[in-house]
Amino acid sequence: MSKPSKPAWLKTKLRSGPNFQDLKSIVSSHQVHTVCQEAMCPNISECWERRAASIMILGDTCTRSCAFCAVKTGRPSAVDLDEPRRTAEAVKKMGLHHCVITSVDRDELDDGGAGIWAETIRQIHAEVEGCSIEVLTPDFQGNPESIKTVLDAKPEIMSHNMETVERLHRRIRPQAQYQRSLDVLRQSVSEGLQTKTSIMVGIGEEKEEVFALMDDVRETGTQIFSLGQYLQPTKDHEHVHRYVHPDEFAEYKEYGMKIGFSYVESGPLVRSSYHADEQVLHNEILHPPEKREPVLG
Repeated sequence: MSKPSKPAWLKTKLRSGPNFQDLKSIVSSHQVHTVCQEAMCPNISECWERRAASIMILGDTCTRSCAFCAVKTGRPSAVDLDEPRRTAEAVKKMGLHHCVITSVDRDELDDGGAGIWAETIRQIHAEVEGCSIEVLTPDFQGNPESIKTVLDAKPEIMSHNMETVERLHRRIRPQAQYQRSLDVLRQSVSEGLQTKTSIMVGIGEEKEEVFALMDDVRETGTQIFSLGQYLQPTKDHEHVHRYVHPDEFAEYKEYGMKIGFSYVESGPLVRSSYHADEQVLHNEILHPPEKREPVLG
């Protein structure tokens, strides 16, 4: 199959101002990893320049080998018990008001790393006043106790990505399971957390399969949904099957709102945490109008 040409709507502007440089320095000095760097996100300069970053915990080596992901695969190093403290310090120095935390998969650990996850959430809440936390977690191999360990630490938003449609799971996410990921979302909703998921398009799916996945996700009670264009990180990863037009992304957003999601982020450059801070600030995800105090004046 010939490689499709990248369209104009996927071009991004490189921003390397003072905020970008400051966040880069903080990440380096505190020895923390970011998914922005490890996953080669196309939005890194935009997000860092407006002081938004997604921190990746539990090291930089994943035990899984997903066909779309740029994070390296292999034997991870030992768990760093000081990582939660350093992460909280980095978040504080960055001046984040909404922090996205993600991680590699650590399938070799009995709890999948859930203990470090929970401690990281607690440390950030303790050290960074007023900072809300959005976690983007693995599936913990479907272990409900590990998932509950993370949920009990009370992140403001719980996110776990479906990544792709059911038919493509075996090829794109060989160590994951479609229904297991739905169960993670369902457990989060049952514990009362705002719950979110994200997928890629342009990786071989059909439009009707995307609509079917959205139906499945909405059935779990998940409130927030995002989708963006898959971009091949290296020649060894799954190739781009097509570049999805912005009009099709608009169709997905319209459908998602129609079936009851409270918020849908849909566009070519959208990623799991893209504009996550703005969603919280401007779209009332955490504080819907009916729960706010009345404005007097």
